[in-house]
Amino acid sequence: MGLGNIGIPGLILILIIALIVFGPSKLPEIGKAVGSSLKEFKNATKEIGSDDASNDPSSKK
Repeated sequence: MGLGNIGIPGLILILIIALIVFGPSKLPEIGKAVGSSLKEFKNATKEIGSDDASNDPSSKK
């Protein structure tokens, strides 16, 4: 039972709980922070992957 099995009803429930806990004024700020964090994480994983590929002796000619 992973995170991929949440589904639409689960997402709606999570959004309703977030709305109750944080309020409507804080939700855009939280969404922006989560989005920028995901973007930084993706960039970091790309950099790690490119570092591994450039350091791999079998990939050099």
